[in-house]
Amino acid sequence: MIKSPDEIEHGLETTIRRAIDDNRIVGTVVIVALNGQVLYRKASGFLDREARRPMREDTIFRYASLTKPIVSAAALSLIDSGKMNLNDEVTRWIPAFNPHLANGQAPTIRIRHLLTHTSGLNYGFFEPDGQGPYHAHGVSDGLDHPHISLQENLKRLGNCPLLFAPGTEWRYSLATDVLGEVVSLAGGADLQAVVRNLITGPLKMNETEFWAIDPDRLAAPYADGNPKPLRMAVEHRLPFRGGIASFSPARALDKTAYPSAGAGMVGTADDFLKFLESLRQGGAPILKPETAQAMTSNQVGEIPVAARGQGWGFGFGCAVVTDPKTAKTPAQNGSFEWGGVYGNSWWVDPKAGLTVVALTNTAFEGMDGAFPKEIKAAVYGL
Repeated sequence: MIKSPDEIEHGLETTIRRAIDDNRIVGTVVIVALNGQVLYRKASGFLDREARRPMREDTIFRYASLTKPIVSAAALSLIDSGKMNLNDEVTRWIPAFNPHLANGQAPTIRIRHLLTHTSGLNYGFFEPDGQGPYHAHGVSDGLDHPHISLQENLKRLGNCPLLFAPGTEWRYSLATDVLGEVVSLAGGADLQAVVRNLITGPLKMNETEFWAIDPDRLAAPYADGNPKPLRMAVEHRLPFRGGIASFSPARALDKTAYPSAGAGMVGTADDFLKFLESLRQGGAPILKPETAQAMTSNQVGEIPVAARGQGWGFGFGCAVVTDPKTAKTPAQNGSFEWGGVYGNSWWVDPKAGLTVVALTNTAFEGMDGAFPKEIKAAVYGL
């Protein structure tokens, strides 16, 4: 049950103020829209704590995995136009990309598998630090800056064994980075240009790119710390789900860094709201209605989505609520959501007409700490 606008505003003000006062996040921009009308938009905390620069509504954030649904939508747009197909083999577009299982078999990876994270690929930050094939082959997760090309990174990735046969399990992975190369090849231009032509341009997401168009508005990045978040170093390593996530914040300022389709875009909260509202309202002007519906519906059947647990499925680039009670979420059946490792979260509840974007500059609290849960509770009045 969504609260009244006044109750939402009061709940969010209290929640955000507490998170900042408790030194869990440094700064945030939160937007709540209901049936296309913005009920709440506010910048709080600091864009740059050390310089005492306040957060602003047009702050540019490192999107991290908010990039994934944008690039996934670009792939689906190309499918809508007949330039590629969900069931295309990845080797149709990248002939040399043909990773094997540990037993030596080379199963077929299709575009569908990349979109749903059922390809058998992995992320290096899921491996124990310094161990495993991704570390051995020097594979980039798209957050660091190894100063190599995307093609070189895909070559390294292709030399790592698949975790499972495509389509049999779910594993969050570098699949979207592979998809980005397919999108570039099918779209006939570099990934930045294809995404701009198909997604950010039509939606007038004018401040969303693979680099910060106005570095002065780029939020300083912070990491969870005690007694307060720590400003990220030039190269920053954080323990993450059994491994180590390596961050290179300056990557967002370097146009020579390869465009990571899984983690590389930067943009504003308002721009991302435009993208989500397009999906909520049926996909125009970027996708056909049936394609937008498919993107935000469960596409993995009964395969468990480990990152969310029971009651969740996965669409083409986002998690989908299949059973709210089991999922332990106030969002209704058919709601979809995801986050970004630099400290971002979002969700859409289509049945309620609700879209919420909560971007912070604090990893990991803003993505999977208490903060996004508290934002959701404030909106639903839990």
